[in-house]
Amino acid sequence: MKHGHAILLGVLLGFIFRLFLLRMDYRQYPSYPHGYITHLAFGFIASVLGAVAVPAILSKEFTAVTFLALAAQQFREIRNMERTTLAKLDESELVPRGADYIEGIARVFEGRNYLAIMVSLVTSTLTVWQGAVTGILGGLATALALGPLRKGQSIGDIAVVRLGQVSFRDSYLHVDDILIMNVGLVSSRQLMQKKGIGVVLEPKNDDARATIANLGQRQAVAHEVATLLGVQKDVDEPEFTPLCRIDTATGRAALFIVPVELDKNLAVEAVKKVPVLESAVRRPLRTVIGRKASD
Repeated sequence: MKHGHAILLGVLLGFIFRLFLLRMDYRQYPSYPHGYITHLAFGFIASVLGAVAVPAILSKEFTAVTFLALAAQQFREIRNMERTTLAKLDESELVPRGADYIEGIARVFEGRNYLAIMVSLVTSTLTVWQGAVTGILGGLATALALGPLRKGQSIGDIAVVRLGQVSFRDSYLHVDDILIMNVGLVSSRQLMQKKGIGVVLEPKNDDARATIANLGQRQAVAHEVATLLGVQKDVDEPEFTPLCRIDTATGRAALFIVPVELDKNLAVEAVKKVPVLESAVRRPLRTVIGRKASD
């Protein structure tokens, strides 16, 4: 094959880059063997698509290029696959991720295959025109440039996160002055007062305020903290479900949770590390009306 070495290098670097992106973290997904096999298989296919594109054009195999374009469209099915899988898993979560978080994860798994295509495409193209060394260096440079795209902002980037004071006013639970819920059982109030942790999120600007107000974003905060610190609740104990409420007057939000690990400082750090969901991002300050309203 005339451009076999270029295709081989492109596939190799693209696949390694996809393997690097497929890392198990505290969310434990995908952590099972078949999940890894599925995503690595898609990553290999993506690397092949990127690696053979330029050699196919140079060889005037335009039918192959058309086939590659059709095959690339099938990566959109990855999003549907992940969305369906995570939605089913969410049914058994004590503190669900929520539809917005699931959609964000599905987009990530789709998008990372396109990143693998770009790395393999650059590698094979430079190898064809400049040689193997230049191709490898170009592929590595592309991987380094695209690496930051795997991670977006977190709550700590858009809000000031601090501990809040947990208190009851009659039967109403508050974190600082933010109302969380009405708790009827005296025994539940006593446990919440003793072991509950409150965290306050103060948005840094009006963009952050709109983002934190999103229901999906607040559900993601509750889910992530419950995942990291645990939660003292079981099925049919709704009063111990972590809640993140907002103060509509100021835009501040407050999370209340009764965790397994009673470390208040870790609770603050956990909230800071919650990812900002793409579907929750709002940019009112980029409009004239939004800027005038914030004055």
